Amino acid sequence: MSVAFRRESDDEHMEPKFELPIPAGPNWVTARGLRLTRAQVEALEAVDTGAMDEESAKKHKRVLRYWRTRLATAELRPVADGEAVAFGTRVTYRLNRQEKTVAIVGDDEANPHEGRISFSSPLARAMMAAEAGERVDFAGKPEAVEIMEIAVVRED
Repeated sequence: MSVAFRRESDDEHMEPKFELPIPAGPNWVTARGLRLTRAQVEALEAVDTGAMDEESAKKHKRVLRYWRTRLATAELRPVADGEAVAFGTRVTYRLNRQEKTVAIVGDDEANPHEGRISFSSPLARAMMAAEAGERVDFAGKPEAVEIMEIAVVRED
């Protein structure tokens, strides 16, 4: 039999397992985000991987490595003053004649369905440093976003 048709094991042809991607840039967190990250690490560390099959244990350890890295690199940001759009502010804005409110938070804390967007998102970057009443460019459109109101995010 030709060497070209031999296979040592099935593992040779499996997809490689990569680490979970770490978002680029700084790991800014709010006090709430830091609490959530710590809680996530504690919950994952409490899991007994000995009872899991090998693949599930590897996946669990990969997720734990991600959260430990995020905790180790977390940069707790000071509370914003609320005078301008900044990390840790809640912003009410108007875009396409619709008014919405979002909190600008860290990457791991972001959840657009709950009204929290990452400071690294295009919308947050466009609004940064703007003040109430100001209009900012967004998505290639001049003055597309009108900042209606800015407040400091209150921790829950």
